[in-house]
Parts: sequence; C-alpha cells; structure tokens
Amino acid sequence: MIIEITVPSPGESINEVQIANWLVENGSGVTKGMEIVEVDSDKATLSISAEADGQIEIVVEAGETVEIGTVVARINTDFVVEKAAVSTPVATAPAPKPTPVEEPKSAPAAKTPEPVKAMEQEPADFKVSPLARKLMDEQNISTAELESFYKSLRVGVKDVEFFLKNRGTAPQTSAAPKNSESRGGSRDSKSQKMSMLRKKLAQRLVSVKNETAMLTTFNEVNMTPIFEIRKKYKDIFKEQHGVGLGFMSFFTKACTIALSQFPQINSMIDGEEIVTYNYADISIAVSSPKGLVVPVLRNAETMSLAKIENEIKNLAIKAREGKLTLDDMTSGTFTITNGGVFGSMLSTPIINPPQSAILGMHNIVERPIAVNGKVEIHPIMYVALSYDHRIIDGRESVGFLVKVKELLESPEKMLFNGKDPMSRLLEL
Repeated sequence: MIIEITVPSPGESINEVQIANWLVENGSGVTKGMEIVEVDSDKATLSISAEADGQIEIVVEAGETVEIGTVVARINTDFVVEKAAVSTPVATAPAPKPTPVEEPKSAPAAKTPEPVKAMEQEPADFKVSPLARKLMDEQNISTAELESFYKSLRVGVKDVEFFLKNRGTAPQTSAAPKNSESRGGSRDSKSQKMSMLRKKLAQRLVSVKNETAMLTTFNEVNMTPIFEIRKKYKDIFKEQHGVGLGFMSFFTKACTIALSQFPQINSMIDGEEIVTYNYADISIAVSSPKGLVVPVLRNAETMSLAKIENEIKNLAIKAREGKLTLDDMTSGTFTITNGGVFGSMLSTPIINPPQSAILGMHNIVERPIAVNGKVEIHPIMYVALSYDHRIIDGRESVGFLVKVKELLESPEKMLFNGKDPMSRLLEL
C-alpha cells in the first residue's frame, strides 16, 4: 500500500513552503510518527512526520518551493521490516563486490588498497547516499573524481548520472583554483535559494519603507541605576527565579508603562481606521539560525521582571531550536530589538508591520556626561524609536521615549506605574 505525504497548511494566508531539510534517506525505512522532513514557511519552520511504517520514497528535493497540499514523499507499507533490514547492509557494505571479478586484471595486492584509500580520502563533509555509493561501485567511480564537482554537497543517484555524462569537464574545474592560488587568493563563490523566511522578511521590509512615513527619534539612557540593581540582586534573583536578571526585562517593563501613557504608540492602521490596544503584546526580536524572528510576549503589562525574563528565555530557546509556532509570532502591538548584543552603537530600526513603532536598544559604552554641573563617566546606551508618522506625531514619539528614559534611570517608578513614589503616597 502506498501512502502519500503531503504538505499541510502552516496557517492562514500561507500558500507555499520550502523543503528545508530531509531528516531521512531516500529508500530508508521509517516508522509511524517519525519526523521525516522540515519545511520553512514565511513565518516558521515545521516538521512533517511519517503516517505509517514502511519504506520512504522522496519526491521533492530539499531547497524546492512547493504549494500547500503537494505530495513530497510516498511510503510503501509493504516493505516495513524487509527493507529496513536490507537498507542497513547496502549502506555499510561496499558489498556488491563484483570487484573480485576484476581482480585478475590487476594484482590482488594492488587492488585491495584502492577501496581503502578511497575511503580514507573521502572528506568528512562530502556525503554520498547509499544508492549513489552502489552506483559508483558499479561504474568504478572514486570519491576523489567526484570531489571537484560536488564539494560539500550530498551526492545522490542523479548526481552520479550527471557526472557520468560530464566527467570530461572535471579537469577544467580543478584548474580554476590553481589560477586563483597564483593570484594569492580564492575567487570561489556560491549561490543558494533564499529561504521562505528571508523572502518574506525582504518583502515586508521593502513594503514598510514604501508604504509608511517612517521617522526615527533618539535619546540616551544613563544605565548606572540598572547596573547597580543588577549588581546587588542578580545572584539572589537567579537563585530564586532560575533565570538571569538582564536588561531586556527592564526595557520591556518600561515600554509597557510608557505605552499606557502614550496609547498612540500602541496603535496601528486598519484600512481607514486607527486601532488602539489597551494591552501590550511586546514582540521581541530574536536572532535564530534561519534569520530574525519576533516572538511575542502576551499581555506583558501584567508580567513581573522575573516572568518577562523567563518568557524571553523560553522563546529564545524555541527560536534557536526552530520550534516557534505561528501563534508565538503573530499579533504583537509593539516591538523591541536589541542590536547592542552585536555591538551596534546607533541604528534606525525598521517598523515591524502592521505595528506603528519599534524601539531599538544599542550597546552600552562608558561616556562622559554632565551630572549636577560636574563631568562624570557613566555607562550610556543610545536608544532609538522608529515610528509611523501617519498616526504618531512628534509629541507622542518624543514623549514616549523620554518616559522610557525616565523609568530606566529611576527604576523604582516602575512600581507605581511611572509615577514618583512620593507623588503616589500624596495621591498627586
């Protein structure tokens, strides 16, 4: 019985995905529930599992873009046990040794080292599939001959067939590096398809530049109070909450308070209407192996610093492991991005549509500043707020950034929703 494996829909408005990586070999045995392939959509990576035990036939190669519902593999359930047993010897053996038949042509002593030598010369990153290895043995092709054609690529049956037709061009390819070496450097290059995530990111960034009236305002924050709090409480904080006390929790908390006082920043355009949210779903930009992703902290205005740190840690781990879901990354109302972790001193972050504003954090550098008429050296961070000038005016954008600065330089105000503790006591 043949079972077809099709691409499921990762979510609404997604019509196509890219085959990112096959987790099994073509022709190998699989079991029900085993993850067999990873696919990239423009928002997340998901895996597809085998629906039954059997032998898998891969229909679509890695790197290809296919529509939702496309058949990417088939499972033959009639070969469950037998093929699993057969595939192991084929993989491990240079077994189909019709080679002994050729032994009379050359001395046995000279013939034996050849396969061993070929195995020793095979680079660690030069992968050959079992079926391709079998064909290579039958056609008497060594790995060294293929190396100039398929460096760092996984060789399949079609690749070997292509080499047989084009093996005469091999010397030309190997000659190129010699010329570049004589010039004292390499002139190699490679091309690869853009991932679905990178394609979508490119489209969104271009659309933001073309469709919004983006403007950026800047300020600087004296991080000394935050440094002192972290120095005093970081050990007990980690011991009690199981997570480090970082800067992101302070910035997130400060932004949620500032958003409540400047709701225009927490708004977005929907057709001819402006939608303003009374909650703060904060998108946190996280770098993942496949690109920049922005998972969301839901109702961050209700979270403590410890809760924020734990949620950010969990989302960062899911991003690194490629386990973020669509729900993790949709419907944020405001974004925070931290280019400072890469050493950025100052930048103009691009709005994350359909949101209307984004806060950019940068690296912390000791700089001389004036404090009470005296020059002192303090750790300073430049912050930037990019916003859509169509619905946010300069008064709101500058006021928001000043409020964030005020809360970070006087963290105790975060306890009283941005107000001075004495003002709160006096009910002013």
